[in-house]
Amino acid sequence: MRNKSLRVNIGCGPNPIPGWLNFDNSLSVRLAAYPVVVPLMDRLGLLEEGNKRMIHISQETPILWTDAACSIPLPAGSVEVLYSSHMIEHLDREQAQSFLKEAHRVLRKGGIIRLVTPDLRKMAEEYIRHGDADELVAKTLLATPRPKSLREKIRFLLVGYRHHLWMYDGPSLARLLLEAGFSDAHVFGPGQTLLNEPAGLDLYERMDESVYVEGHKGAS
Repeated sequence: MRNKSLRVNIGCGPNPIPGWLNFDNSLSVRLAAYPVVVPLMDRLGLLEEGNKRMIHISQETPILWTDAACSIPLPAGSVEVLYSSHMIEHLDREQAQSFLKEAHRVLRKGGIIRLVTPDLRKMAEEYIRHGDADELVAKTLLATPRPKSLREKIRFLLVGYRHHLWMYDGPSLARLLLEAGFSDAHVFGPGQTLLNEPAGLDLYERMDESVYVEGHKGAS
């Protein structure tokens, strides 16, 4: 897999990038390989519309399952670009650090990581303008209703916790990259990038709510 042009999308969700190696840790990716099981789970009410959409996409487009907070199943130094959009906020602090160490390991020297995540600064500024604390808490997705019914509890056991576990602004995410060993980190606006060839990457993805941070793996 030592390919200088290897580009990897971690936590692709229902938006795999054509020509890239796409990974996700959704149960739906695994269920896509067992089409006989899917109708049964659907009849039991264990699948939401998002799950069914993800299963369909995974059956149509190659998506590999991995828990990137534990391991990215690629050789060290094999990746030119690693992209992850609206994924890292679903990891707790320790998991995020572990993910970035894995990202650093698989990137080649001079390789680029690009992270997109909800911008806590934008949320805070909106809160200051409007003063609606309930809206702020709801937008962070840090709070989630407890499962009540048996069906909800089973679904939670199967799917896991899908809300946010940590939030970032540009400087805090850049600092996290530096702590993970990247030689530099830059906060960009929509459409800006260090990449010479975005190769199908949406540089404006969810621009109204997002912050974009990129870093290099140094030569040392």
